[in-house]
Amino acid sequence: MDPKLREEIDNLHAQICRALADSHRILILYTLAERPHYVTDLSGALDLPQPTVSRHLKVLRERGLVQAEREGQAVAYSLSDPRIIEALDLLRSVLAARLKNQGALGQTVIQDLN
Repeated sequence: MDPKLREEIDNLHAQICRALADSHRILILYTLAERPHYVTDLSGALDLPQPTVSRHLKVLRERGLVQAEREGQAVAYSLSDPRIIEALDLLRSVLAARLKNQGALGQTVIQDLN
């Protein structure tokens, strides 16, 4: 395998894949795709405790997926790059196709049993 490709994949895993390994962080990203939010807004929108949201935002910020902008005493969070939503949508599409295929396979097995 090309060493440069291996290095890029290692960086991808370290920087992005680990950040996406939690469903709450993905939900935060989708919520931020609508508009910038404060931690309290995100906490209410996602029905998560504020410390949990703050912890997830810290991970997303460290991985460069969200950015923070101070507005007086508050901090507004937004997506660093909207293409992350395109990537997530593509992954969701792959998952939907996979589940559809599994469902079709399951229907075939059920029909064969009857």
